Amino acid sequence: MIREADVQAQLKDNADRDAERERVDWLRGEISRHDRLYHQLDTPEVSDAEYDALFRELKDLEARRPELVSADSPTQKVGSTPQSELFAQVTHSARLLSLDNVFDEASLDAWYDRVKRAVGRDVALVCEPKIDGLSIAVVYERGRLIRAGTRGDGAVGEDVTQNMRTLPDARLPKKLPAGAPSWLEVRGEVFMRRADFDELNRKLGEEGKPVISNPRNGAAGSLRQKDPKETAKRPLDLYLHGLVKIEGERMKSYASMLDRMRELGLPVHPMSKLLPTLAEAKAYIAEIASMRRAIDHDIDGIVIKVDDVGAQEELGATSKAPRWAVAYKLPPEQATTILRDIQVSIGRSGAATPFAVLEPVRVGGVTVGMATLHNEDEVARKDVRVGDTVIVQRAGDVIPEVVEPVLGKRPEGATPFVMPDQCPVCGGPLVRGQNEAVRRCDNFDCPAQTWGRICHFASRDALDITHLGESTASLLIESKLTEDPADVFFLTAEQIATLPGYKDKSITNLLSAIEAAKSRPIDKLLVALGIRHVGKSASIALADHFGSVEDVALADEAALEAVPGLGAVIAKSAHAYFRKPTSIRIMDKLRRAGVKLTERREKKEGTLSGMTFVVTGTLEAFSRDGIVERIESLGGKVASSVSKKTSYMLAGASPGTKLDKAIKVGVPVIDEATFLRVCAGEA
Repeated sequence: MIREADVQAQLKDNADRDAERERVDWLRGEISRHDRLYHQLDTPEVSDAEYDALFRELKDLEARRPELVSADSPTQKVGSTPQSELFAQVTHSARLLSLDNVFDEASLDAWYDRVKRAVGRDVALVCEPKIDGLSIAVVYERGRLIRAGTRGDGAVGEDVTQNMRTLPDARLPKKLPAGAPSWLEVRGEVFMRRADFDELNRKLGEEGKPVISNPRNGAAGSLRQKDPKETAKRPLDLYLHGLVKIEGERMKSYASMLDRMRELGLPVHPMSKLLPTLAEAKAYIAEIASMRRAIDHDIDGIVIKVDDVGAQEELGATSKAPRWAVAYKLPPEQATTILRDIQVSIGRSGAATPFAVLEPVRVGGVTVGMATLHNEDEVARKDVRVGDTVIVQRAGDVIPEVVEPVLGKRPEGATPFVMPDQCPVCGGPLVRGQNEAVRRCDNFDCPAQTWGRICHFASRDALDITHLGESTASLLIESKLTEDPADVFFLTAEQIATLPGYKDKSITNLLSAIEAAKSRPIDKLLVALGIRHVGKSASIALADHFGSVEDVALADEAALEAVPGLGAVIAKSAHAYFRKPTSIRIMDKLRRAGVKLTERREKKEGTLSGMTFVVTGTLEAFSRDGIVERIESLGGKVASSVSKKTSYMLAGASPGTKLDKAIKVGVPVIDEATFLRVCAGEA
């Protein structure tokens, strides 16, 4: 007898199977579409993390319903069919497989346990950064480069030999040294270093051409130029990581393969490392993850490979990936989400900055709900609109920013953003000066500006008033206890007690911090005043030259411009600041409060005495504050702008326009290694 419950259960199971079959069909179509966008057209619509999520869901469904697995599923294939209309096809001698991914230690442990069970022992591992670039297969015959092809679908790729030949020999040798094997096939990744990518975009922008969204797209697009002469203009780089075939030689380990490739002059990633145990591999992963942004090219994970070639052969591969290697994926630096609104914030200088209100999304391990849009020109250039699906990244792994919209997902009726002409806080006019990139609120007493000035006044680089943070600044303004930063020196215990959350101990702590701030060095006070264009190095130069904030306030433009390291822009800004009625009022309050305005500053002597440095770009060994402290400790000075008086420009990665001016003026440009020799008196 058939029970009703059994019938209902069977019907539900059938319905579930139908739903899962529909979901599998949809996932296959969507993943195949994204494969084509990524591998063929270099115009991805989703982040790596979103693609990985779709792929994992399909794998899980196919594992649960094996009858749904088919040979044409993306889980069984690699890459995408090559663009035969642009390039001739090249058939690889062995398939270029993809890699399975793991996302945490538990899944890495599970992979390693499967390897151990299969080979019956512990195995050593080789780890290396997973470059976010374009896969390439390179073939040498009798020591000469004869072919280079993209991954394509793993079996057939695009013949980009002529374009790859444009890479300098230091990046891809065209002829191997004597003793090279008669046949050699290697695999690797073509990529762009971040500094090269930034410089390329700068040039494209100057030429009025569209800029490139990220280094990976830059590498892929550059390698696929129809004219090799155009590829030659692009800063492509290459690391090789796989030895497919080497005639007449037998390698016993992956590490020995890398050594042999180095002997032949082939570029191998310098951070590839042989690690005897899984625990050491985990430590390597943690180390690379912590220094991710210090590496000069983009990575999206770490590749872990079994070192023993015999074990590799024993483990074999699926139709898509080797079982002896896996990619440990790091949290995404980019993600896609919905832009819900574009609003405008007002800074302490009155600058009006548009920012994006986002559907919260995880980027680089944190949840992001807002992102900068920089200025109205950038919004117009990127054509970002409310309702768009946008790509978001954390610039320098810190500041969230909108990279670009995904135009294929733009909703109907989405309209271009128009910058308001009134301040959203005080209602005053937003004015954009000639040659200015931003609009500014013209009302100096705008509450948003006041709040920004108080926060800056109390910040660590300024007067370092602990216990006076953003929330306290808001409370002081709302309670009308402060109209400008100098008012904090006149706060009483009774007034602070009226603020929510302030009790005896917190009141005492805040008053003690305010009292201590009265005796800070005068360069810190000059920073705290928030004079436009006058940052840390300019404040130090002014304090050293005049020895008194009062004298700085009384100086004319010519006297200010004569200060070493200062230029006309800073001099004009400082002169104008001290003549504003509000600034005169602030100076009067500082005098009455007993704030130190004069300081006898002893000049430090050292190997850099008499030298003035300008620093640009990102340094590897020093933070921005650290390099200033190092130069000053040896008697040197740091200027904010280049002049004929500049002794050296210290240039790091991604230097700005200051570098161009230094070259034009004839200022010597040095890197960190040369700087250290100068510090030691050796250069």
